[in-house]
Amino acid sequence: MTVADLSTQDRYPTRVDAESAMIRRSDPTVWPGVTAGPATAEELAGHEAKGFHVVEGLLSPAEVQTYWQELERLTRDPEVRADERTIVERSSDEVRSIFEVHRMSELIAELVRDPRVLDRARQILGSDVYVHQSRINYMPGYRGTGFYWHSDFETWHAEDGMPAMRAVSISIALTDNYPFNGGLMIMPGSHRTFVSCVGETPDDNYKSSLKEQRVGVPTEDDITKLAYEHGIEQFTGQAGSALWFDSNCMHGSGNNITPFPRSNIFVVFNSVENALVNPFAAGHPRPGFIASRNPTPILR
Repeated sequence: MTVADLSTQDRYPTRVDAESAMIRRSDPTVWPGVTAGPATAEELAGHEAKGFHVVEGLLSPAEVQTYWQELERLTRDPEVRADERTIVERSSDEVRSIFEVHRMSELIAELVRDPRVLDRARQILGSDVYVHQSRINYMPGYRGTGFYWHSDFETWHAEDGMPAMRAVSISIALTDNYPFNGGLMIMPGSHRTFVSCVGETPDDNYKSSLKEQRVGVPTEDDITKLAYEHGIEQFTGQAGSALWFDSNCMHGSGNNITPFPRSNIFVVFNSVENALVNPFAAGHPRPGFIASRNPTPILR
């Protein structure tokens, strides 16, 4: 079987049957190919086992302040707010996410190229990488709404045409993450199981799913099975810490009804050897600002 055959073969069918299914992962989590980088053998082993690992103090307090000021600048910029890449909360009209932020901000573009970030992504994926998606998530106090349980790969496979689970995300906290302000919850070990979802993909599904995802989410029975099998952990810690997690981890977050906002920089790295093909369960691909179709390697 050729590389082209592998990229177009649907090994993780979803949104095709009346009932969901649980499919055993057939891809590595930590890929061979790159041995040098900032991640230790213990961190990579933990990532392989749990599907994620945390790097405390990735950014210094001074760097956190710099990026927080950049976030504030972007959210106040009327041109950015009017841009289609900016998503607002369904109920409050406050900024929820700004996509393709590494193209809007040179500061964040530099962060993507930073060896602390780029080289760890290369270690995990075993190859050169490119940015599949970047965004700033801003969960304001009192009115910030969470994200329902989901696997990112299910959407990227179904709607973007990502062939294999060879992508990794980094979420860098710009504010302190407490257990009570909508911190990300994740099921350790869930990355080994692909959960197919029920329901066809509507046209332009991204326009509503970025505010509230209703298609491409697992059933409550499947969430319950995974939760009882794997348990749930939560990403908490000081601003500047970072969570690296596999594209197929089951994760979600609750609403933030506290006064304390929760903001983060979110970057998805995809292997250049895992370039997008036609969507596996959608009529046409999502826009490039959500899912880049240009697999040009990132250079420092």
